[in-house]
Amino acid sequence: MLGIKSIFGSYPHRQKVLLFTEITRYFSSKGGSGKPKKVENEVHPISRITVYKCDLPLKEGSYRWSEGKSVSVFDSTVVRIDTATGITGWGEVTPLGPFYLPSYALGARSGLHELAPQLLGMNAINLSALNHFMDKALKGHNYVKSPIDMACWDILGKVCNLPLVSLLGGRHGEEVDLYRAISQLPPKEMAENVRKYKSEGYNKFQLKMGSTVPEDIARIQIVREKILTDANDVLVADANTGWLTHEALQIIHSCKHLPNVYIEEPCPSYAENQCIRRQSSYHPLILDECIDSVQQLVQCIHDRGADVINLKISKLGGLTKAKELRDLCIRFGLAMCIEDTWGGDITTAAIAHLAHSTPQKYRFSSTDFNSYNTVKTAHGSPIRDNGRMKASHEPGLGVEPILNILGDPVASFQ
Repeated sequence: MLGIKSIFGSYPHRQKVLLFTEITRYFSSKGGSGKPKKVENEVHPISRITVYKCDLPLKEGSYRWSEGKSVSVFDSTVVRIDTATGITGWGEVTPLGPFYLPSYALGARSGLHELAPQLLGMNAINLSALNHFMDKALKGHNYVKSPIDMACWDILGKVCNLPLVSLLGGRHGEEVDLYRAISQLPPKEMAENVRKYKSEGYNKFQLKMGSTVPEDIARIQIVREKILTDANDVLVADANTGWLTHEALQIIHSCKHLPNVYIEEPCPSYAENQCIRRQSSYHPLILDECIDSVQQLVQCIHDRGADVINLKISKLGGLTKAKELRDLCIRFGLAMCIEDTWGGDITTAAIAHLAHSTPQKYRFSSTDFNSYNTVKTAHGSPIRDNGRMKASHEPGLGVEPILNILGDPVASFQ
């Protein structure tokens, strides 16, 4: 039999530690005998669903994007699910105001009043059945279902004594590369913000477009020519559906000579964005808002309608459906930005697990929303380091919400 030394001999020290931890956890789950440990309980009935409201002010004061839209304090809805077997899971949804997608904070809590009572008694870890039931019980409104699904994944991880990254596909690489969103300001001010965040380790930047054609051209040119001068620096010009087709074509043609520039969601509809794609092939195209279902993703894959898609957890209805789309993208060779609309520490943890379980080749970028906010809502969430983050090794999401920050519940169902 091979000894421990011969098994680990060729690995760097850090990988030895991680491998030893995983092997120890594996054998502990089998009771030390090598035989699978009997599952104590495969059914974990939902006994209580508790809803919290938490404000997330921004370090920069406000977040602005196309057509004058802005938010200064994000309204987060946090969901706690308790089971009759004594396990607790946490989820979160934070819409990007009421004018980004068809979602809004009060709608999330109103939808939970409709949906939550119907989920009591259901098996929290039977995720497929749970999602099927939610889709029958409440048509549409994916964002309402997302924190429930997320909390049930957290419960599943705790039942299995595994981090979600392991359940979602396994850890790929040491870290996840992040991008930094640059709130819309005059071009020179945005350039200075890019310079600041570049010094913190980011090399991908999403510039918020959608004011005037000359200003948007200036934003791209100043940042790309003056600040992002390294070969690995990436600029994403994100119009958030704010351009008409003729505006998009002007801007793209004016910047066609610039390297490593991506264009994100230039126009409101999939058809308009395909018009831009046909008429201008200078820069890779990212689609976000219009990829809101598996059906639309399949259409996009068929059309080769994008080079990258933005996969947002709550837009799709939670981790279960986000994983479905993630796996389709991998199968058909489509890169992804893996994130959510917004959030605090709980959402950031979920993003980290889904992103870190995605093969690196398909991981265009991800987001650390908790670093944008002034309020910390949970311990154990990912901490950005030099423009990167990693998923926790703790069971489930690996976070412990700070109850005095969440405050009193706004609703409870049992």
